[in-house]
Amino acid sequence: MQETRKDAVTKVTIGDEAAGQRLDNYLFKRLKGVPKSRVYRMLREGEVRVDGKRAKPEQRLDLGNEVRIPPVRVAEPDAPPGLAKIGKSLLGRVIYRDDALLVIDKPAGQAVHGGSGVSLGIIEQLRRELPECRFMELAHRLDKETSGILLVALKRSALVELHRMLREGEVRKTYLALAVGHWRDQTRHVKLALRKFHTDDGERRVAVDEAGQHAHTIFSLVGHHGDFSLLEAELKTGRTHQIRVHLAALKHPIAGDDKYGDFELNRALKKQGLKRMFLHAARIELFHPLTGKRLEFAAPLPDDLQAFVNGLDR
Repeated sequence: MQETRKDAVTKVTIGDEAAGQRLDNYLFKRLKGVPKSRVYRMLREGEVRVDGKRAKPEQRLDLGNEVRIPPVRVAEPDAPPGLAKIGKSLLGRVIYRDDALLVIDKPAGQAVHGGSGVSLGIIEQLRRELPECRFMELAHRLDKETSGILLVALKRSALVELHRMLREGEVRKTYLALAVGHWRDQTRHVKLALRKFHTDDGERRVAVDEAGQHAHTIFSLVGHHGDFSLLEAELKTGRTHQIRVHLAALKHPIAGDDKYGDFELNRALKKQGLKRMFLHAARIELFHPLTGKRLEFAAPLPDDLQAFVNGLDR
């Protein structure tokens, strides 16, 4: 990493894309590569000013505010951004778009955020393919191997409202999962609290724990396919790995799940054509975050997953 110094004081007038954002979060995004400790020190020492006054990290920015940013060293990536690998165009996967909201059918195998600099995440690729969108942020996340519907906000106000709606359970999200074994109930409410932790090598995991966060999933049987059961999973809460951990705890892990599944079975399933976890974000129902119009989006089961189910039936 190389560092360059911006020698002049920068004064930025806040537009629609940043209005409503916390000052510290705005600075983190603008000053990528600057340690958070340095940003907080700038705020603490009054180097950053909003409309000429000292400002606290949690202050919300208003449209038209003038933010003074002092000279600061900014880390630059070793490789030019143009060298980052861009995947197959996502524009053909757009389900819906207006001036505030973008909905795509996310492909499996691509993370929502890039990590290594070698390849782009979904959000980075969308920013490249839609440079006219001045603001673009994920409203929620999907695991790398999970396909299906992903919401992206194109306005700060839409993002704030989407986060509120998701937090308060006003967005109905339904997934399709292929569970190992014979699922008996037509409908089952699963309420098992979940706790996040990290393994010794730093990998994130989730476990059922009464001391964890409340988590509620409604599973509905779609059909049996050989020794597997296709389930519809409606999330009533949005905890990390919720569907995966709930099914694993019930001894019906998701086929192909490399974190919570049956690893020996997964190896056999790969030979049968299942190359990834069988989990797909199939449907989302919500009211538009700005207009209030009722919206419903659906994404069909991808070809690879449908072909695997067809093979089980044969």
